[in-house]
Amino acid sequence: MVEVTKEGDTVVFNVKGLHKLWAFKSQLQIPLSHIKSIRQDPEILKGWWKGFRAPGTHVPGLIAAGTFLQDGKRIFWDVHRAENALIIELEHDEYNELIIEVKNPAAVLELLGSARA
Repeated sequence: MVEVTKEGDTVVFNVKGLHKLWAFKSQLQIPLSHIKSIRQDPEILKGWWKGFRAPGTHVPGLIAAGTFLQDGKRIFWDVHRAENALIIELEHDEYNELIIEVKNPAAVLELLGSARA
């Protein structure tokens, strides 16, 4: 699970608990201006192929965590429960997308949506 906070013009994504081990990362800091869009899309989370792990952990149907390379994109995953996942498209950043599980998707959508407006 990932905790999302806003610090000035930067969004901080803190990877919590054992997910740090599975994702090989504890924190991402992304400039707010790099966030292109945020959405929920349960369909993107279905299926077993997440891409090539670089590094990461993937147990189909259980967890996807870490950096994955798929279709020319670099994607950071940290999802255990698909119903709480958000897809964040980025531009001009190390990652093309973040696909993360958060405690309250509606609150994160509101936080990032209002900050971008």
